[in-house]
Amino acid sequence: MLLEIYSILALLYWVFLSLYLIVNGHKINYLSSIQNTVNKPTPSVIIIIAVRNEEYALREALISVCNLDYSNYKVLVVNDRSTDNTGKILKELQATFEKLTIINIETLPTGWLGKNHALYTGYNFSDEDYMLFTDADVLFKKDVLTKAMSFCLSKDLDHLTVLPEIISPSPILKSVLSTFVIMLMALQRPWAAKIKNSKASMGVGAFNLVKRKAYERAGTHKAIAMRPDDDLKLAAYIKTAGGKADILYGQGELQLEWYINVKEFINGLMKNAFSGFDYNVLKVIGGVLGTLLFLVLPIPLILIFGNSLERNMIFCMLLVQVILYWKMPGSNGKWWYGFMSIYGGIIIIYIFIRSAIITIGNGGIYWKKTFYSLAELRKTNKKSL
Repeated sequence: MLLEIYSILALLYWVFLSLYLIVNGHKINYLSSIQNTVNKPTPSVIIIIAVRNEEYALREALISVCNLDYSNYKVLVVNDRSTDNTGKILKELQATFEKLTIINIETLPTGWLGKNHALYTGYNFSDEDYMLFTDADVLFKKDVLTKAMSFCLSKDLDHLTVLPEIISPSPILKSVLSTFVIMLMALQRPWAAKIKNSKASMGVGAFNLVKRKAYERAGTHKAIAMRPDDDLKLAAYIKTAGGKADILYGQGELQLEWYINVKEFINGLMKNAFSGFDYNVLKVIGGVLGTLLFLVLPIPLILIFGNSLERNMIFCMLLVQVILYWKMPGSNGKWWYGFMSIYGGIIIIYIFIRSAIITIGNGGIYWKKTFYSLAELRKTNKKSL
């Protein structure tokens, strides 16, 4: 009887979640479909990129940023204590591109995460109407900024997020990323960011385009100085401050090789997963139980212990998962990713648990070889809530 109830609930959950995500996902437009409607004189834009030891992907990404066709923009790279060849690459590119300016940071002030301080430093060294915060490994198609500004101005937006197309040589990692994206989209509800009275918001490090005045009303990066999830929090603060926001899919326009393999994905999320739960162990337990009950356990549990009716319901649930992973808007998913959902769920549970254990055990986090104490992280987190 309990297994029958469980199988019914699991099936209904996935049917509802799939309809919810697919229907609402179609409410988000694609950047590729936006027409250039920017009238001259064009508003000024400064692209601010924080870098630290980014020699692997920096050159190609920065060349793409410096070759955009928008008529009124500059690029400001803040080199945050790099110890590899990042500085050398930046000097070489600066000699080629007049619009590129470089600022070097030698020390990190107390009370700041390195990236957040670097982005805030970039803001202080600029006076443009709009700021685009992006990362050092993002590839831009030539017309990305022109289309983004056209959309931003036509909608009178204070904040525009473009969700990048995630590329990877690893099909297994892509399937895990699909599970991660599904969970993130369900949590953040990005399609609702445009609704004035909704609390929904969405920001990504790859593309946060912000009107300067809105950024200042939200408190700048000083308000989120110690948040590892600065991109998400910046979006939330702008929305809370009354800013008008929207989201676009960046498929074919904005690309990011986020991680190369599953191991890198795990290590990369380890530093900020606990912050997503506000450093609260009870919230971590809730996240783990929810993922376990509705993503990881239903299929193996029912296939092993269930009767024929219960197994049929679980097969229907698996079919629904396949459809969701395949047809999820903006994801470029494959149908077989649905069969990898259990594996993806296990990986994410592992990240949740290990991130909390390591952060608590170490008394803080290491990010780019700099240590930040948990006491300080929790203190600043309480201020931001």
